[in-house]
Amino acid sequence: MTLKDRIIRLIETGGPIPVSTFMQLALHDPQEGYYATRPGLGTDFITAPEVSQVFGELIGLWVVHEWRAMGTPNPFHLVEIGPGRGTLMADALRLAYVAGGRGFADAAQLTLVEPSPELRSQQGEKLKDYDPVFVDTLAKVSAGPMILVANEYLDCLPVRQFRKADGQWRECVVGLDDQGELTFGLAADEQSAPEGAAETSEAVEVQIGFDLLVADLVSRAAPMRALFVDYGPADATPGDSLRAFSNGEQVSPLARPGETDLTVDVDFGRLKRLATKIGLDVAGPTPQGMFLMGLGAQARLNQLVEANPDHAEAIFNNAQRLIDPKDMGSRFKAICLSTTGLPKPVGF
Repeated sequence: MTLKDRIIRLIETGGPIPVSTFMQLALHDPQEGYYATRPGLGTDFITAPEVSQVFGELIGLWVVHEWRAMGTPNPFHLVEIGPGRGTLMADALRLAYVAGGRGFADAAQLTLVEPSPELRSQQGEKLKDYDPVFVDTLAKVSAGPMILVANEYLDCLPVRQFRKADGQWRECVVGLDDQGELTFGLAADEQSAPEGAAETSEAVEVQIGFDLLVADLVSRAAPMRALFVDYGPADATPGDSLRAFSNGEQVSPLARPGETDLTVDVDFGRLKRLATKIGLDVAGPTPQGMFLMGLGAQARLNQLVEANPDHAEAIFNNAQRLIDPKDMGSRFKAICLSTTGLPKPVGF
């Protein structure tokens, strides 16, 4: 029985399920969820670290700078959530060990938050020189000073979707059509206006997991920085942004659950409000291009081009994708959550 069959059976038994439940099953089911069985980096989708090494290298320099701003704690947890194939952290540590010297190398304790056995294997092989520790959730990272990095993690957190019909708000659900196939619909029960809904809103998404994320962060008594890079509007609440990708092409989210990547726009405004309310300092969101330029993207690009003249054009074009507002530079944003009392993080 496939994951799609199981979801159909679930709906037949208990009725339509919220979109958030469908996303959770399709992406994170332990046996047949997308991230457990079919990590599609480079095929279904491609992330900034896979586009250019400049991205990870600049993140590494950012980590060293913030470690120093925190008073060079020794030891400290260097944490990545959703490390993919380990490319970002491999690039980051390559430069961080040079920029931070022996003091940084001795202090950094690499922890990867990754539930997928297949991805853990890839990450462990690529990062074996740094002795990574693996945990299933952020809550399992022990207390202590921490610098956290997460690239394209927030966009895969499940969302509850709401739509206004005949002047009333109803939650979007996944049910079955007359042929027994998965289809989108609306719940029968009327809802109060969801968080972020404006007078003119017709559809609103509320991501699940933001509250828990900031609570895991604020509970740490030690100095902490958490850098998130993802895509979405800077201050508007997303409406219906659920998308699915397979082999680089956009497909129906319901066609092959567990076999395609699902993604939504990140509500940076809500994340900022929640973090501020619970007592964290927030920098950003800042467009990715501006953030990377502030970290020295141009200087690093010049170094790479000079050192690899035969590949200069490809190096330049790939790095340009990260910065160009017409490509990833504007759509992607960086946001940093910190415990209070630290200086403003570099790049913001």
